[in-house]
Amino acid sequence: MEAFAATIMNPGNLVAIVVAGMVFFTVITLGQSLMSGEQLAKRMKSVATRREELRRLSRQNVGRDATGGLRRTDTSPYRALVEKLNLKTLLEDPKVVEKLASAGFRGPKPVSTFYFFRFAMPFVLAGGAAFYLFGLNVGHLHLQMKALICMGALVLGYYAPNLYISNMASKRRQSIVAAFPDALDLLLISVESGMSIEAALHRVAGEIGSASIELAEELSLVVAELSYLPERRMAYEGLAVRTNHPGIKAVCTAMIQAEKFGTPLGTALRVMAKENRDLRLSAAEKKAAALPAQLTVPMIVFFLPVLFVVILGPVVLRITAMQKHDTSAPIINQHPTEKNER
Repeated sequence: MEAFAATIMNPGNLVAIVVAGMVFFTVITLGQSLMSGEQLAKRMKSVATRREELRRLSRQNVGRDATGGLRRTDTSPYRALVEKLNLKTLLEDPKVVEKLASAGFRGPKPVSTFYFFRFAMPFVLAGGAAFYLFGLNVGHLHLQMKALICMGALVLGYYAPNLYISNMASKRRQSIVAAFPDALDLLLISVESGMSIEAALHRVAGEIGSASIELAEELSLVVAELSYLPERRMAYEGLAVRTNHPGIKAVCTAMIQAEKFGTPLGTALRVMAKENRDLRLSAAEKKAAALPAQLTVPMIVFFLPVLFVVILGPVVLRITAMQKHDTSAPIINQHPTEKNER
């Protein structure tokens, strides 16, 4: 065990592990960019499956109450444990469905998975930290410090699922917002050419997939919900909740009002497209304005030492060479007393 701990704490091995991890994540990132087409096809297929499921369930619910829902069954392997331990009540989060939908996880299965990992991750991280500190005795820390680290791992494990979902939702929102103004322009052209809103959304979803897979998935889901939900307003509201962005919420509100009051949809889409382009431009300007302050610390840490080495390196090498030459040069001039004696 001590030999294993010493092997892990060896600086060379740590550097090798870090380099291997960086190479692995680089390969994964490049692979994801190459597989974007397959991801688009897979997500569009899942939306088509959802549409067929809505059609089948709507046929089964003919004659029933309109609010009797078209919901999917929970097929998660963690469902039995979640129900047995009553984790949905113990770890109740009223906005968990909205959070998961914002991250791209829909249906009851991700809810059970989320509650399971929220229950298990504190024990997993705390157990791993305890094994690393007490079992391997790495670092030779005091007992109080080890207990504090284990408690920190326990708390981190409790919030880790929420952090993961928030990170996924943020990345998904950024991808949607970046391509949404272009999608609005395409939607405006399609609507003004005489296409219905369902056909226009379906066309835009197929065209915008190369720029944002997430936006194509959301638009396809809106098309499916427009066809089979009891009220068309619910489809637009669902899109606004899942994206959670002010510009998209304004567009959804305008589309709801256009269908409710019969106002021209093309005019509303033209105004909203301009506003979303302005929002994207202002966001880019905000990032550009904050860039100098963010680059201050990296420049001090990484650029200035290299700059000093490049400027002062040749001078130091030349001075060192001159000192070596002076110390190794033979003594030519003799002492004056020696000349007088001769």
